[in-house]
Amino acid sequence: MDIFDKIKANKGPLGMYQKEAHGYFTFPKLEGEIAPRMKFRGKEVLTWSLNNYIGLANHPEVRKADADAAREYGLAYPMGARMMSGQTGKHEELESQLADFEHKEDAYLLNYGYQGMTSIIDALLGRNDVVVYDAECHACIVDGLRMHLGKRFVYPHNDMELCRKQLENATKLAAKQNGGVLLITEGVFGMSGDLGNLKAIAELKNTYNFRILVDDAHGFGTMGATGSGIGEHFGVQDKIDLYFGTFAKSMAGIGAFIASDESVIDYLKYNMRSQIFAKSLPMPMVYGALKRLELLRNTPELREKLWTIVRALQSGLKAKGFNLGKTESPVTPVILNGSIPEATNIIFDLRENYGVFCSMVVYPVVPKGVIMLRLIPTAEHTLEDVEYTINAFSEIQKKLSAGKYAADKIAEV
Repeated sequence: MDIFDKIKANKGPLGMYQKEAHGYFTFPKLEGEIAPRMKFRGKEVLTWSLNNYIGLANHPEVRKADADAAREYGLAYPMGARMMSGQTGKHEELESQLADFEHKEDAYLLNYGYQGMTSIIDALLGRNDVVVYDAECHACIVDGLRMHLGKRFVYPHNDMELCRKQLENATKLAAKQNGGVLLITEGVFGMSGDLGNLKAIAELKNTYNFRILVDDAHGFGTMGATGSGIGEHFGVQDKIDLYFGTFAKSMAGIGAFIASDESVIDYLKYNMRSQIFAKSLPMPMVYGALKRLELLRNTPELREKLWTIVRALQSGLKAKGFNLGKTESPVTPVILNGSIPEATNIIFDLRENYGVFCSMVVYPVVPKGVIMLRLIPTAEHTLEDVEYTINAFSEIQKKLSAGKYAADKIAEV
């Protein structure tokens, strides 16, 4: 079959809904400054879909740092990959500050989080190395593992008994093949909001010889006493061998980093293909990240405000009987029972009649018959925003229970 004929016949589990969903349920256009209230299709909506956790996206100092750097350097400098011609002292300064913040010897800047994680896995693992990973790891981890030519052992989400068994299997195989063992988990699982069981995983190091790679995209800036992430939260940062964070969440920017021992970072610098063959981060992004990191470290009141909103939202929803799963982070999943058509009708009602914009998660991301409405609180939201949203969700739940969203097709928009 011709490749183009194949993709026309099978658009994929999400693409099959493209005709009905595009521009509204998928690829929606939010307009205006990044804020709790933005415009969607000409109407103001209360947005709960932006990973602007501590409110840095439009912080005046951040906007000024971005603008000043763009004015001085443009968007091209430095030109070329860092190994060839794209290295600057500011890139090194940012790496040094990130390493210090994460209590690691060194750090390495990455152009993108998704691409960075896949490339880290590719660079670290040889054919004889063995991987153990959580079943609910992010797609960037799964895609990185697809490139691994060696054996992979997966354990059910946060199931420490089966994690131990898989580590035992991995250890035996690695010894036979003269390879190493890498365990990969997330710090904060971005869909469900629960935490990787890092304390229990770290304790397994007393029995097995393996290294830990943690993807803490949602924990960096939100978790721990100073915001340095999940390792600080559990008191096991020294047990995390490779700490991965992104700028796309709390830092409200673009880019990522990996922090580890100096020798490991040196190895990655010379072996990560996605960085060796990619242009260096432009200077405005580096200056902007330095300012964002400064604010993250020196203005704890922003993180405190975030958690005030998180606690109010989550406790208020639970008091109304909503199932939030096992979240222990700002990520707030509201779990309902219903079909995909019902989910689209709920979202349509929320956006058009209540002015509430949140993300909808349905099969195949969650099991059939489950609807997840995913809310992302930020330091920019108010307690009034929380109260309004809880009341709107209560009305939505009543309508769903009464069968008012039942339909044979996706809502027409």
